[in-house]
Amino acid sequence: MSRESELQARSESGCELCGATENLGVYEIPPSSSGNADQCVFICDTCREQIENPDRVDANHWRCLNDSMWSQVPAVQVMVWRMLTRLRAEGWPQDLLDMLYLDDETRIWAESGMQSEGTAKHLDSNGAVLEAGDTVTLIKDLDVKGSSITAKRGTAVRGIRLVADNPEQIEGRVEGQQIVILTKFVKKSN
Repeated sequence: MSRESELQARSESGCELCGATENLGVYEIPPSSSGNADQCVFICDTCREQIENPDRVDANHWRCLNDSMWSQVPAVQVMVWRMLTRLRAEGWPQDLLDMLYLDDETRIWAESGMQSEGTAKHLDSNGAVLEAGDTVTLIKDLDVKGSSITAKRGTAVRGIRLVADNPEQIEGRVEGQQIVILTKFVKKSN
């Protein structure tokens, strides 16, 4: 079975992102697709055009991700996460991102593609490059906005996530609460 036939069967002849049924084709997910069906999605020309040309994105077109985010296909999950992350300034995509669950391997795949799109590197207070999944230590007491929690100096934050559109921010859990932390207030742990 050819890759295109396999993807057409998996997608039931519809765009895996928006559901359109015309002008469909294979899209290999960057940065390093081997070309097999597991690393591709079957999408329409409209989705492809907006993925490849961020300056032409119509945020309302991507409201379809509200449905496709529940796909069990890792390649679709990666593309949904990347588009929601790219659009998070719109407001509604952040709500969907908060609901979206990706296993660790899929999240790393999704984040690696965002870095290949030219996002700046996340650096800690000492200039060390931070990567998704790293453990960092707070170098200053931080008051958590919207909460009565104070994250104490020396607190280890494990399994951080990088904020894709802001190299000065990371996300992590402190006292069971997901928070955004400025990279200038952390140092990478070995």
